[in-house]
Amino acid sequence: MSPDTARDDERAREVEPGLFVRGFVPPLRLADFKLVAFDMDSTLIGIECIDEIAAVAGRRAEVAAITEATMRGEIAHYRHSLRRRLSLLRGVPESALAEVYEKRLRLNPGVEAFVHSCREAGLKTLLVSGGFTYFSERVRARLQLDFARANMLEVVDGHLTGLLLERPWGEIVDGAEKKRVLLEVCELMGVAPAQAIAVGDGANDLPMMSVAGLSIAYHPKPAVRDRAMLAIAKGGMDRALAVLAG
Repeated sequence: MSPDTARDDERAREVEPGLFVRGFVPPLRLADFKLVAFDMDSTLIGIECIDEIAAVAGRRAEVAAITEATMRGEIAHYRHSLRRRLSLLRGVPESALAEVYEKRLRLNPGVEAFVHSCREAGLKTLLVSGGFTYFSERVRARLQLDFARANMLEVVDGHLTGLLLERPWGEIVDGAEKKRVLLEVCELMGVAPAQAIAVGDGANDLPMMSVAGLSIAYHPKPAVRDRAMLAIAKGGMDRALAVLAG
């Protein structure tokens, strides 16, 4: 059951402190799912990479304000929001990316345990992010994820241009692209979207969460918490396993 199939006014039940379920009776069987799709920033990792790049350049406040408004759903078009933030990064040295990864990027609590449990149950793993390939490919390798899609920053003469590179599938991973990728991977695997889990925290994760059989909101913004089937408000991502039998 996806968020859109549950009534919007259905009240979430707190089954454990800080763990809320809506629209289903736990436990669900993890092995009944075949794919799990993750957002990256503030979901798999504890930072918003674009904000941290801006911090290195002394522009964090401006960029972070746009990021927060976007994740709360106050800026309707993610593409417009991202382009505004990217423009503030024009001229930032490429070395800032390495500094963010090495000094500031950390996996969120419980992520490794949850990903391991999904893999042990036979699920394929997908990272689909509105962030950047510099970070997503490293996180993908670290967690041994099967698939990944993210935006690629343009770098010229060792500096960010404030633009993204065009890819065969397009330019920007936004909410619509996240949904499309999840559905595409399901089709390639020969499984129904109802056999997918989508995990995110922000408004641009709602489209993919709306078509998945189980939507998990990790420390979410209110717009996401109020529509997710499982919301983790406290603790690590592995708390999802409390309602997912092996």
